[in-house]
Amino acid sequence: MTTDLVPVALGARSYEVRIGAGLIERAGAEIAPLLRRKRVAVITDDTVASHHLLSLAEALEAQGIAMVALSIPPGEGSKGWEQYARCSEWLLEQKIERRDVVIAFGGGVVGDLVGFACATLRRGVRFVQIPTTLLAQVDSSVGGKTGINTAQGKNLIGAFHQPSLVLADIAVLNTLEPRDFLAGYGEVVKYGLLGDAAFFDWLEINGPAMAAGDMGLRQYAVKRSVEMKAGIVSRDETEEGERALLNLGHTFCHALEKATGYSSRLLHGEGVAIGCALAFELSQRMGLCSQEAPSRVRAHLKAMGTKVDLADIPGDLLDAAGLLALMGQDKKVVDGKLRFILARGIGQAFVADDVPGDLVTAVLTDALRGRS
Repeated sequence: MTTDLVPVALGARSYEVRIGAGLIERAGAEIAPLLRRKRVAVITDDTVASHHLLSLAEALEAQGIAMVALSIPPGEGSKGWEQYARCSEWLLEQKIERRDVVIAFGGGVVGDLVGFACATLRRGVRFVQIPTTLLAQVDSSVGGKTGINTAQGKNLIGAFHQPSLVLADIAVLNTLEPRDFLAGYGEVVKYGLLGDAAFFDWLEINGPAMAAGDMGLRQYAVKRSVEMKAGIVSRDETEEGERALLNLGHTFCHALEKATGYSSRLLHGEGVAIGCALAFELSQRMGLCSQEAPSRVRAHLKAMGTKVDLADIPGDLLDAAGLLALMGQDKKVVDGKLRFILARGIGQAFVADDVPGDLVTAVLTDALRGRS
């Protein structure tokens, strides 16, 4: 299979996202042109390390590149102050300089955490993303959003810090558990829903075969998702306007993640899928789109086997008022008003700053009723 190259056009800070099978085995040759000295620091998590760190080390060694590595515990719980401090201190102990390159080797947690550490270390150190989950390949590794979670909410501490290169090896996706792959699919389907109805049509036809392992379909899905994100980021890097569309489903999602304690009860991509379904339901109740649109969204997500309803989240949840209160802490609050990404139809998302709270409460109340 060939490697697809998707440019992220940001002037002097432009970079490429390279998508294809076998990129980890070629990582040394891919990264070597960026290096001023043949040495890199890799930060990964224990799960990725056990599967893939040896392959990466061999690829670097083949190019004469020395590697030091740190492995952190897997999971959203690592995306906080403790591991941020640990990574930063470790990079300083390794005498990483501004001209060096750090490799973030893992899923979205590792990418966000390591990217933030690199943004603040010596006021900015270069880094390369090697995302190992579907979610990270199509979303979090591209665009330079880095950060950590706090007790107050998700991603409230962070910085925009663009990588120097992204290597998305789709062969790695074969090692994911089915649940983790489907969680990442929540971010894939988001791109069709927010701005490319033809891509959503394609996913309705090809999604099940892609999830079952078809490499050609996987590469196209990752490429199309990255193309959409790269285009939006190049036009609106710091989310002053259009980039907000990438948050489709996320206002609901972040509240649900906080309500479930950022635990394995609800993975981020699962929350995005549920959030997209709720956003289309809210849009339909506001008279913005037809009843067919939310029905199609829900039918497709169910056909894929991902979470789609609040009833799919195990354990207790807050009531509608409690979830609405959590939304008030979200970064997408502007002048105290909740900002939602709504849709006039599939592929027609827009930013809405004037959504009535009682209507959101009604949607959540009905969704919660399905849990009983």
